[in-house]
Amino acid sequence: MTRSAVIVDAIRSPMAKGKAPENDRPGGALSGLHPADLLGQMLAALFARTDVDPGVVDDVITGCVTNSGEQTGTIGRWAWLGAGLPEHVPSVMVNRACGSSQQAADFAAQAVIAGACDVVVACGVESMSRVPMFSARMGADPFGPAALARYAPGMVPQGVAAELVAARWNLDRQALDEYAAASHTRAAATDFGGETVPVTLPGGAVVDADETIRPGTTAEKLAQLGSSFRSEEMTERFPEIGWHITAGNSSQLTDGASAVLIMTEERAAALGLKPRARFHAFGLASDDPITMLTGPIPATRKALERSGLGIDDLDHIEVNEAFASVPLAWRTEFDADPARVNPRGGAISLGHPLGASGARLLTTMLNGLEATGGRYGLQTMCEAGGMANATIIERL
Repeated sequence: MTRSAVIVDAIRSPMAKGKAPENDRPGGALSGLHPADLLGQMLAALFARTDVDPGVVDDVITGCVTNSGEQTGTIGRWAWLGAGLPEHVPSVMVNRACGSSQQAADFAAQAVIAGACDVVVACGVESMSRVPMFSARMGADPFGPAALARYAPGMVPQGVAAELVAARWNLDRQALDEYAAASHTRAAATDFGGETVPVTLPGGAVVDADETIRPGTTAEKLAQLGSSFRSEEMTERFPEIGWHITAGNSSQLTDGASAVLIMTEERAAALGLKPRARFHAFGLASDDPITMLTGPIPATRKALERSGLGIDDLDHIEVNEAFASVPLAWRTEFDADPARVNPRGGAISLGHPLGASGARLLTTMLNGLEATGGRYGLQTMCEAGGMANATIIERL
C-alpha cells in the first residue's frame, strides 16, 4: 500500500523585529522571550488546536540555524519539555541554513511516506535578537582551505551574491524597490489570523500581530536608501555589479517560530482529523557557492519534473524573499504569473527568522491555497552555499 503524508495543521508566531548586534535600538516584541519558550508555545498551541494527544508523536524535527548561545543543542527537545509535553517523544535538530524548517517538514513527510514514522512534528525557531546571525562562527573560518582554494579569491557575503543575481538577470534598482514595496502592500492586505498564534511574554503581555509589515512603503521611499554591501574590494572583483541591494529590498532580521503537524492519512482518519493538504513532490539542488542564491531554480525544475506538473498548474508559489532579486530572477526564469508568486508578501515584509522561515512559508502557502481554493502550491528557499529546497503540496 502506498503511504502518503498529510498536513493536519500548520501555525506560526507573529513575526517580530530582530535586533542587529551593532544596533542600539531595543529588540522587537519577542526579544525578551527565550527561543526555546517561543517554540514551546507554538508546539503547545499545535496540539491545543487539533486536540491530538502529543504522546502519539514519533519525532520532533526542528530547524534552527545559529546553533550557539540559547539555541545551542537540540532546542526542539527543550521547547517540547518546556511546553509540558510527554518526555518519551524525541527530537532532532536540522540545519540546512535558511531552509532548515522546510527541510524539517520534508524529512518529516518522507519519514511518514517511508513508514519509519506515523506522526511527526516539523518546526523551526530563530531568535535573531538573542542569538545574532553568524555568532556561532566566533571569527572562525567555516570553509576550510581546500574549498577556499577551489573558489579563490574567496567567498562573498550573501548580499553580494544578491547583487550578482540582479546583474545576471538585468534587474535594476527600480525593479527591486518596486517588488519590495509590493511585498509590504500584499502583506498589509492579508488577514493572517488563521495561521498566527499569539505569544505570551514573561511579564504576561501578549503579542498577537506581525510588527514587521510597513503598509506605507513605496518604491520612492525605498529609493532613498543606500547600498548595504558595496565595498572597494567587491567593486574591483565584480565590476558588473550595480550595487542595488539595500536594507529595504532585503529580508528583515526577525524573531519567530513555526510548527506543522504531519501524519499518515490513515492515522488522521483514525483520530477523526480532516487533513488540510498532502505532500506531493520534493526537489533538492545546489548551484555555485558564489552566486549562491540561484539554487531555487534547479530545485524547482526537479520538483516539477517529479510531480508531473507545469508551472501554470501551481496556484500559489512561495519563493523566499531573502533579497528582492531572488524571486524576481526565479519568476523571470519560469515566466511565472506575478500574481501567484508570494501573493501574501514574503520575508521582505514579514521577516526571515532563519530556522523558522521554511515552516512559516509552508503555513502561509497552505492558508493562501485555502483562501483562494487553489489546488497546488510550491515553496522554495535559497540556502547558504548555493543549496535549495523545493516542496509541492496539494490542498485537500
